[in-house]
Amino acid sequence: MSRVAIDPFESLPQVMQQMKRPGLLLTCGKEGNPITIGWGNVGVIWGKPVFSVLVRPSRYSFGLLEENGDFSVSIPEAGDSAMAKAVAWCGSHSGRDGDKWAGAGISKEPGITIDIPYVAECPIHYECRRLHVNDIKETTLDRNVATTHYPDGDLHRVWWGEILGAWKVG
Repeated sequence: MSRVAIDPFESLPQVMQQMKRPGLLLTCGKEGNPITIGWGNVGVIWGKPVFSVLVRPSRYSFGLLEENGDFSVSIPEAGDSAMAKAVAWCGSHSGRDGDKWAGAGISKEPGITIDIPYVAECPIHYECRRLHVNDIKETTLDRNVATTHYPDGDLHRVWWGEILGAWKVG
């Protein structure tokens, strides 16, 4: 399927809705290890469109992001039950243990502006270049958030990626 470039903010309501459930698929590393994310943000920082994503140090993808820094974020179609299952599968399996593409029953397409693939079955995807990273620190984190989301530590690192392009099936 051909893709057409869109304004990065054109599909923001769908991005935010899908981030809640079933989640989005972030791909990183040369093979594009797909992981499920439910936390992130899209906005403007330093005069650039930015997609921020959070990944824990314990995750396999953390090392892949550290090596390269570029990433794609693929947005599933609302109500697509097959993609919801694939997103759930990617969120419960590690790339350390095998091919997540095959396991989830999804296919990859080469990136358009970066060397990171995106999920072909998702109608919208973003391609991002690392601008900055920072670690969430327990000492500056709201106590309720720390207790609820980080009872065992393993605090996220935030990747701020400049959106180099956003595309949808055209």
